[in-house]
Amino acid sequence: MTAGTPQAVAWPILPGATLGVLGGGQLGRMFVHAAQALGYATAVLDPDPGSPAGRISHHHVRAAYDDAQGLAELARRCAAVTTEFENVPAAALEQLARALPVSPAGACVAIAQDRAAEKARFVRSGAPVAPHAVIACEADLAAADPALLPGILKTTRLGYDGKGQVRVATAPELAAAWQQLGRVPCVLEQLLPLAQECSVIVARGAGGALVHLPVQRNLHRDGILTVTEVFEGNLPEAIATQALYAAKNIARDLDYVGVLCVEFFVLEDGRLVINEMAPRPHNSGHWSQNGADVSQFELQVRCMTGLPLAQPRQHSAAVMLNLLGDLWFDEGAQSAPRAPAWDRVLALPGCHLHLYGKAEPKRGRKMGHLNVTAASAGAARATALQAAAVLGIAPF
Repeated sequence: MTAGTPQAVAWPILPGATLGVLGGGQLGRMFVHAAQALGYATAVLDPDPGSPAGRISHHHVRAAYDDAQGLAELARRCAAVTTEFENVPAAALEQLARALPVSPAGACVAIAQDRAAEKARFVRSGAPVAPHAVIACEADLAAADPALLPGILKTTRLGYDGKGQVRVATAPELAAAWQQLGRVPCVLEQLLPLAQECSVIVARGAGGALVHLPVQRNLHRDGILTVTEVFEGNLPEAIATQALYAAKNIARDLDYVGVLCVEFFVLEDGRLVINEMAPRPHNSGHWSQNGADVSQFELQVRCMTGLPLAQPRQHSAAVMLNLLGDLWFDEGAQSAPRAPAWDRVLALPGCHLHLYGKAEPKRGRKMGHLNVTAASAGAARATALQAAAVLGIAPF
């Protein structure tokens, strides 16, 4: 049971009930699809009248995430509530938890909202982290260990997709970067020689049941996830085992309920260190919609309703391509957006297109993703490269 959840809950919450989600973006939209496929009604709280999830949900509560009346309406309509992103106020989750089951708990989301608290929690759970220091004031800046340079200075809050981060090589650069970031609390992480990146998605129920998706190999460009590959042998077995062990330990240490993604760096010397966690479904798990028998979004529904957590089974090698708004525009052109050649992409075997229903494409904006599935890793990768060529995505 999540912290603060009322004790008089009849588990499981069966299809026919209404499930709520804070946030109306693409992750909320895919949660709504999964919940509706299982027979639940849905309610979305989001202030945007055109939000992707709000447009397809049974109910759309148009209110800010900290609006007391909006939260009360969501609680009145729903049997349980989740969140689609970590920057929803943790206090809003705690308010909802006084009336109905909420997963993940506000306390878990609050930790994920603060890099310093997150690092401390990783250390507590015994997970490997990069050498780092918290820079919260002038004294911390002056006392920063020179061994942490070169490094990356990251704001403790509200950083995502590469935002709120500055690379620094010297003490003067560190001081200038802290000024540039607004003199807010930051974490300075030592820059480590990376070989690749990976992530693990786990799902944990209120009773402690814990399942996971296979370890996912990721490629980022400009701080945004570009490609995820999931197939047998995509990572050394020892690395995959260590990543799974660390992610499960973190979920247990947090007494976490819901879907949790933990992102890792694989170093050139073979060591594994944790980058960060996301208390929600994650881009790197989108492949599960077409490559596994239970998707990360169905796992999210099962966790919040107390339904059994069956261990997902990957049935196809999979590659996920992130589709940014840049694909709607010619290189360097100021012309109006035009639709990519979806017909040519969908002519390729095993291609599954997921668009998020956003009204206007913008450069850098996540507009959708393409899942490519096949019987073998080689076939999935070859088709994904063909699709990338059609769409103008740089080879990977």
